[in-house]
Amino acid sequence: MKTADYIEQTEQYVLHTYNRFPVVLESGEGVWLTDVEGKKYLDFGAGIAVFALGYGNRAYEDALKEQLGKIIHTSNLYYNVPLSEAARKLAQASGMDKVFFTNSGTEAIEGAIKAARKYAYLKDGSTGHEIIAMNRSFHGRSMGALSVTGNPHYQEAFRPLVGGIRFADFNDLESVKAQINEKTCAILLEPVQGEGGIYPAEPEFLQGLRRICDEKDILLIFDEIQCGMGRCGSWFAWQQYGVQPDIMTCAKALGCGIPVGAFVLNEKTAKASLAPGDHGTTYGGNPLACAAVSKVFDLFEELDVIGHVREVAPYLEQKLDELVAKYDFLSERRGKGLMQGLVVTGRPVGEIVSRALENGLIVMSAGSDVLRLVPPLVIERADIDEMVRRLEKSF
Repeated sequence: MKTADYIEQTEQYVLHTYNRFPVVLESGEGVWLTDVEGKKYLDFGAGIAVFALGYGNRAYEDALKEQLGKIIHTSNLYYNVPLSEAARKLAQASGMDKVFFTNSGTEAIEGAIKAARKYAYLKDGSTGHEIIAMNRSFHGRSMGALSVTGNPHYQEAFRPLVGGIRFADFNDLESVKAQINEKTCAILLEPVQGEGGIYPAEPEFLQGLRRICDEKDILLIFDEIQCGMGRCGSWFAWQQYGVQPDIMTCAKALGCGIPVGAFVLNEKTAKASLAPGDHGTTYGGNPLACAAVSKVFDLFEELDVIGHVREVAPYLEQKLDELVAKYDFLSERRGKGLMQGLVVTGRPVGEIVSRALENGLIVMSAGSDVLRLVPPLVIERADIDEMVRRLEKSF
């Protein structure tokens, strides 16, 4: 079968909720992907910030094969070895205490919302507690995650959503303060907004939120699904701000391709929120997913992935800044580490994404006017140079 045949078959049988690009990807090696026609693509999207280790990492694949030969699923009625190891490594990397594994980032957000509301319920015995989320945010498409996503466009057709959600402006502490009342149980945000346009938080903003939450016994929830797992130059972006959340969500690069997410709680929150019977999942924390998580942490350490991000990210920033200076339709670079965006003015960003794909370069958009670059964390300077060459050709 050729590209057109696969596309036709997919459109016939798969619900059309994505406007996919006309490419059928088949294999990958390192930071390159290959389609069914044999064309190669330099990948600066990493499956939306998922494939941190690049494609074809043999140690990672061998770990999954080894687990496949043992056991794939047990349910959460029993213990399993990879669950124990993966939870320990995630807790140690985050400096937090208790882990709940999910199947996705969206499910991690759902769990974080439930934990926050249960915490507030146990504290005062009442319901109707509220959560403050941020405008421009994106947390997922299930009903709960959609309810805390600060973009009305995603919400319109699905109202009524989960109630008790208020929105404030990102990086505007006074805006958050204006939304707080006696019912507020949590403040939820991304330390670096992703889908909303690659906006890093200002240190004073996160520090101010932490002070407010401590004073009022409100839970601070950080969504690290896209910006976490080394992408910004530390295990989690919040670690560069010196502000620890009460609950953190993560996914994407946590499993480097295997569908897995998690929410992580500090001891205070874990002791006074979800109890047996409050939350569950059939597949979450299964041995195969947790074997992937455990190996990802091992490989990050062995390959010094975070050190590599710190080394190569300044070069990426430099080359992107040079593009902003060179082209009048690029107005700004925003980002942190290997999560970068170029603000495009005067022309559709989607046009650049499509032309880049034609030129064998995978990049994405974020928001309505940002060209997003979230490559595998193992890219080298030569890959950045090649990206720039192909991107300029696309311009």
